[in-house]
Amino acid sequence: MPMRTLNSIHINAAPEIVFKLAAEVENWPRILPHYRWVHVVESRGLSRIVEMAALRTIIPVKWLSVQTLEPQAGRIYYEHIGGPTRGMWVEWTIGRDPNGGTRAVIMHEMDLRVPIVRTPPGKLVTGRFFVSHIAGKTLEHIKRAAEG
Repeated sequence: MPMRTLNSIHINAAPEIVFKLAAEVENWPRILPHYRWVHVVESRGLSRIVEMAALRTIIPVKWLSVQTLEPQAGRIYYEHIGGPTRGMWVEWTIGRDPNGGTRAVIMHEMDLRVPIVRTPPGKLVTGRFFVSHIAGKTLEHIKRAAEG
């Protein structure tokens, strides 16, 4: 059974600014201190393959994803195709908040293929300890960059 995590944040900036910062992952290591590097492996219009590496505190993690942009809808999708999170789907939703500014939401759905990660303790560690923590830090730093 898939596991979902959800992170969201209010940002006092226009959705277009937030979308640009979120979509341009190759710039993340400059604005997100927990990202070690991001490499664009292949690009095909609004879709590309990206290799990403971050830190969960002092623990290094990396993965390979297909990133697909839908700028008009304010959505960014990722399908993790390599690394321990292979099989994870990620959806960013970036839109106007009715109270002003932008609401940015990251949803991860994990139906992971690595056997140890598929166990209940593995899902808990992967979901809460790694995925939610890194996504929360990502949103916090996107907010700082957009508002700064």
